[in-house]
Amino acid sequence: MAVPEVVPIAYEPRHRTESIGRYADGQFLASISYAFPAGFRLDQGWEEHKRLYTVLHTFDPEGRYRDSEIWCAGTWAEQLRNPDGEDSVLQRARVHLAKLLRSLPRRSYTDIAVRPFQVTVDGVLFGLLTGEDEEGSWAELYPDRLFFTAPWNGSYDT
Repeated sequence: MAVPEVVPIAYEPRHRTESIGRYADGQFLASISYAFPAGFRLDQGWEEHKRLYTVLHTFDPEGRYRDSEIWCAGTWAEQLRNPDGEDSVLQRARVHLAKLLRSLPRRSYTDIAVRPFQVTVDGVLFGLLTGEDEEGSWAELYPDRLFFTAPWNGSYDT
């Protein structure tokens, strides 16, 4: 079965898709995710290259990509140096995500359906990419690494 034109993504509270839904102008998909820049190879000092991003993608009501707000909260190395407290990288990312979500008028958390898209920031690929292989068609959300396949009901694998 081919990738649908609009890929459903199921809302799952307290899971990886807890920050998706609809708002006054369309749909949104938000997350916090660590990522490496494209082509990065793990070696000494990798902790400085693994960055934590707060991401808000917006779409029109039909799932066409509109825009992204992508913000780097810091590196894994910074998080290791200061793992707790209000100034930790993870806490900064959470606070920023909450601010972005509050900016969406008439926000509600629910299932969404969006078209494939991609954007690169800081050498990191963000988006919903599609493809086919010997096992069938798929869509994958980057850098979150959520993998969608038939029966295209919004559920995902990691």
